[in-house]
Amino acid sequence: MDINKILNVNRVKLSMTATSKKEVIHELTDLLYADGTIANKEDFIRDVWLREAEGSTGFENHIAIPHGKSSAVKQTTLAIGRTRQDIPWETLDGSKVRCIILFAVRLEDQNTTHIRLLSQVASALADDGVIARLLAESDPDKIIRLFSQYAESNLC
Repeated sequence: MDINKILNVNRVKLSMTATSKKEVIHELTDLLYADGTIANKEDFIRDVWLREAEGSTGFENHIAIPHGKSSAVKQTTLAIGRTRQDIPWETLDGSKVRCIILFAVRLEDQNTTHIRLLSQVASALADDGVIARLLAESDPDKIIRLFSQYAESNLC
């Protein structure tokens, strides 16, 4: 799967103003809506919260990977954001979150594309070097290349 087809600079915001989990979800959803990948913000946000209610999507090392499988999604994609301050979020290691990777998944893709994409992102996030760059990089193009290069170098 080519991450470059899933992600673009319009869906990467490295200086988010959000100060809460709710604001993070809204701010990243606004990116997706503005880029035309979701049809209805309210429906998508509802579906993200429904998934969040099943169990936290906090990862570790200051990362969260919330996702919404929703009929509001027109194209399965990601939005990546980094906040200016730590955000309280239930994470595996108890860390507060600074980088959020929001998955927007079409219902038709929930058992195929979504699983491959989630696996690809989770695999990259297992690499401490990737996380360090993700938390520090200021160029959205380099964030996209980071995931793209990681995916290419780990193809079997």
